[in-house]
Amino acid sequence: VERVPARDMEALRSPLMGLFEKRRARSFFLYVQDWRADDPRTHAGRDLARLPMGALYADFGLDPATVDFIGHGLALHTDDAYLNQPALDTVRRIQLYNDSLHRFAGTRSPYIYPLYGLGELPQAFARLAAVHGGTYMLGQEGAEVVWEEEEGTGRKRAVGVRTASGTAHAPLVIGDPSYFPGRTTASSRVVRAACILSHPIPGTADAGSTQIILPQKQVPGRGSDIYVFCCSAAHCVSPRGKWLAFVSTTVETGDPEAELAPGLALLGAVDAQAVWVSEVHAPLDDGSVSRAFISRGYDPTSHFESTIEDVLGLYRRITGRELDLDAKPPGQDGG
Repeated sequence: VERVPARDMEALRSPLMGLFEKRRARSFFLYVQDWRADDPRTHAGRDLARLPMGALYADFGLDPATVDFIGHGLALHTDDAYLNQPALDTVRRIQLYNDSLHRFAGTRSPYIYPLYGLGELPQAFARLAAVHGGTYMLGQEGAEVVWEEEEGTGRKRAVGVRTASGTAHAPLVIGDPSYFPGRTTASSRVVRAACILSHPIPGTADAGSTQIILPQKQVPGRGSDIYVFCCSAAHCVSPRGKWLAFVSTTVETGDPEAELAPGLALLGAVDAQAVWVSEVHAPLDDGSVSRAFISRGYDPTSHFESTIEDVLGLYRRITGRELDLDAKPPGQDGG
């Protein structure tokens, strides 16, 4: 397990590269750190909107191993298809990683994680919904979407949600695939292991939290990455002296549990372990006609980037515009 270098000086100190490769990596990182869309002087004559990412790596003479950790550990690509795509997206991903790394002084991490676990996210939403007049209902078993057939077209449109407590009518319905049988398709399968440890993951400097990415090329015969995530009492999710580790990847064979072996091997002794396989579903339509806006299932990534992209996509499909977090609420400053 090695710490991923994200800046020019980190590249010079990293044990992942030899002396000459460190210099080449440093030059690459300096270029990415300095690149600005509105300043042609930082472009060095390159049009990143057209130049493939693989060609940009080649310009700096980077070794395949260096390309591997930059593309999968920093830019968080899930496969190598990005190498043939315009470099602009990957450069911005690396800049985001670097900016995030230095956003909170002293954390040494580009990631944030809620105390008390991911359940805090819907709880925060519940509070915000209440402030704006929303109602948050828990334990509503048997909830189902109510459909209405459009006269003359035969097409069905979502018009509400029915539970044992009654029916809530709405101009549109948003939900995950489990509420919309027959309106999604299984795009892949994911195998996951949840493990309880009595120690941090070896080789991680006793970190209270860790994300490890095993790029596909580093595991013979694999076409997708393996993800390892670990959290602990530092996040108020386990008793002191215990750690929670999760290993996940896309199923590629008839023995899903065996596909987790390279990730599980990094954990050391495991007190208890549970393994399960889930189908990842995707909606069959964008919801513009059916008024049913369906999210995608969770892929194996442990950093939630694909989930955030899905949420932004849902917002765009529902509202017809991109989410602008800098925009002021209606009524403020004449807006």
